[in-house]
Amino acid sequence: MNDILNQSFWGNTYLQYIIAFGGILVAWIIIRLLKKFVIRKIQKLVAGTDNQLDDMAFEAVEKFVLPFVYLLINYNIINQLTLHPKVASILRVAIAVISVYYIVRIINHILTASLKRYMERKLESPERIRQMGGVIIVLKAIVWFMGIVLLLDNMGYNVATILAGMGIGGIAIALAAQNILGDLFSYFVIFFDKPFEIGDFVNAEGKSGTVEYIGIRTTRIRSISGEEVVLSNTKLTGNALHNYKRMQRRRIAFSTGVTYQTSAEQLKKIPSIMEEAVRRQETLSFDRAHLASFGDFSINFETVYFVDSADYMVHMDAQQAVLQYIFEAFEKENIQFAYPTQTLFLENQTKEQSVEEQLLS
Repeated sequence: MNDILNQSFWGNTYLQYIIAFGGILVAWIIIRLLKKFVIRKIQKLVAGTDNQLDDMAFEAVEKFVLPFVYLLINYNIINQLTLHPKVASILRVAIAVISVYYIVRIINHILTASLKRYMERKLESPERIRQMGGVIIVLKAIVWFMGIVLLLDNMGYNVATILAGMGIGGIAIALAAQNILGDLFSYFVIFFDKPFEIGDFVNAEGKSGTVEYIGIRTTRIRSISGEEVVLSNTKLTGNALHNYKRMQRRRIAFSTGVTYQTSAEQLKKIPSIMEEAVRRQETLSFDRAHLASFGDFSINFETVYFVDSADYMVHMDAQQAVLQYIFEAFEKENIQFAYPTQTLFLENQTKEQSVEEQLLS
């Protein structure tokens, strides 16, 4: 038996292969036991706390640290064997790639969890946290780029030359994709400056609707007629945009015309009627009511008030009540609303014509 175990195969005895395989198996069993008993127990303890940092750390350990440690142990066990130079070189490259992969994943996990935690501590809305997805994608891409550069440097490549070539190529790509990059920068403007958020009712480019999605390149708006409107971020940040959700109060100005047959006493009563119509509504604040102008077919009054709510339905309900009160008051005071009419005044010229005929004779 000892003779068989001491026989060599590819530079190692069978005994060495058995020991290496046994080490790998023992490491796998230990990792499984840790996950089954220790990790689950810690998970129960972490779930009972309000602190989210321990949740983040536990998730990173379970998803990334333990698998990386297991692969690192296996690499060290296999590296104890006498390996062919090509096999050893392949293993070194493989462990370098695996190390960079897990390190980048851990950094990205911590970065994502930290940003979400920061947004939650600032009491940001869930829509605002979802909007952060584009920022996270860009940050992850930067971390991956740095990890790949580090990997190439460890593998013996001239990173400076590669970066110089990528810089020249990057300029060409930037010139070719300047519209895309413009939308990307506009996305960051929208995210940090917050001119609007998901769920806001806005008017942009003549389209009114509710913002449903804010992406790296485009923003999607559900219009009031039902269709989805897709607008580039550059257009949204480069042109005027009306955000009705942030409107604190709404200013309403409307004109009322009465006929020229209205008496002076009736005209004096109209501003007070307008004021009373507005003040009867709890959601309205009266501003002014004046005789504004003499029109072609009407005497015009202008009334201005404020709706102390951004809700459009509140505005329409109040406006309806105001107009109904005005109509009833005008009917009571016998004040006639004006509408486009023309009155022709005909003069009787029969008597004048007869006198002229006598003088001529």
